[in-house]
Amino acid sequence: MILPARRLALLLLSLLPLAAQADSLRLCDHSTALDAAQRDQLLRVAAVVKSTLDRSGRSVALLSRSGLDLDRFGVRYSHAGISLRSSANGPWSVRQLYYACDEGRPRIFDQGVAGFVMGISAPEQAYLSAVTLPAAAAAELERAALDNASALQLLGSRYSANAHAFGLLYQNCNQWVAELLALTWGRPASDAPPRQRAQQWLRQQGYEPTTVAAGPLYMLAGLFVPWVHQGDHPEADLQRGVYRVSLPQAIESFVQRQVPGAERLEFCHDGRRVVVHRGWTPIAPGCVPGAGDEVVALD
Repeated sequence: MILPARRLALLLLSLLPLAAQADSLRLCDHSTALDAAQRDQLLRVAAVVKSTLDRSGRSVALLSRSGLDLDRFGVRYSHAGISLRSSANGPWSVRQLYYACDEGRPRIFDQGVAGFVMGISAPEQAYLSAVTLPAAAAAELERAALDNASALQLLGSRYSANAHAFGLLYQNCNQWVAELLALTWGRPASDAPPRQRAQQWLRQQGYEPTTVAAGPLYMLAGLFVPWVHQGDHPEADLQRGVYRVSLPQAIESFVQRQVPGAERLEFCHDGRRVVVHRGWTPIAPGCVPGAGDEVVALD
């Protein structure tokens, strides 16, 4: 049905705030604007994360941050990478896929923990999650992540923040992580291209992407944002107003089932203290420490 001009104009006007909000949440290699106090706090948070990972006795962690504000969708973490204790870029540097705005393409790069933490969307109350891996699984993933050929063979040529988890047309940052895990741990035998083999194995192992109930208005707002696409999503999902996307919570749940001995740490800060929570249950809302949580003062 064709909308009357007045109704269409009102609809487009209603979408402008959504488009502006989406454009401000740049899924790129641009740094979040921080004042001196925020930078100091986040540097202290990063130091707590690194020291806690050091004390874990492990060498590899899946590190996730609240890089995008997705609270409206019930999602805390939006961006994940592979944190490597022995990285040549510095201890616990994060190898990740990112969209290079100036170049207009995705790429793989290494970033120190401090830089990774500073990409958080709400610096006044930052959240991070780390899943550490036992020795055998960690060693395999470390070799694959540090092997540039292995990392790059899974790099898609076209980026989409909401890429369909089992689509090959686009790719988002978390999809690259999930596919690297698949080719590393599953080593699926097939003549198919690497990404296709990885996704086939993930399906076979019961990988469940996160279902994001975006709704029709946010889907239309995507028309204004160059790194959001719909062409790879099944028509049935679009009709329901949902995207099925690889997000950190889906990858963490998969690793919990797939790798016995994987352990989870969660960090948050409220400006006064860092709370370190251990276990697969989420940290309390509002960064409130629970029984057994570690509390580190920031002052």
